[in-house]
Amino acid sequence: MAVSNRVTAAEAEAQCPYRLVLEHVTSRWGVLVLIELLERPYRFSELRRAIGTYSGRGVSEKMLTQTLQTLERDGLVHRDAKPVIPPRVDYSLTGLGREAARQVRSLARWTHERMDAVEQARLAYDEARDLRSRAS
Repeated sequence: MAVSNRVTAAEAEAQCPYRLVLEHVTSRWGVLVLIELLERPYRFSELRRAIGTYSGRGVSEKMLTQTLQTLERDGLVHRDAKPVIPPRVDYSLTGLGREAARQVRSLARWTHERMDAVEQARLAYDEARDLRSRAS
């Protein structure tokens, strides 16, 4: 009988809950959702359009839904469904979400401000590696 090496989401969460939250907050779409919601609450379609302006290509409805649900489960996003026709759902940050979003925004700003230094380091690394491989 073969034993599976796959770990369920619940097992992974129990083993290292900090890493999972960090993955949620720093995921491709999680970062953009948090930064955008830091400005104001959004309806789903507004948020999807706003995120599309950052990413160069839009986020799918499925991926945005999954990201919002994950962040809501972590206590970072609040989903406010209004009982009207047509349905209206607004998304906003919780207090915990605002804390996380400020941290993520700071990291995003740092990345933007320091990108030239990162590019220079990459170029120097690649040149040194090329020299080493030619010498071999």
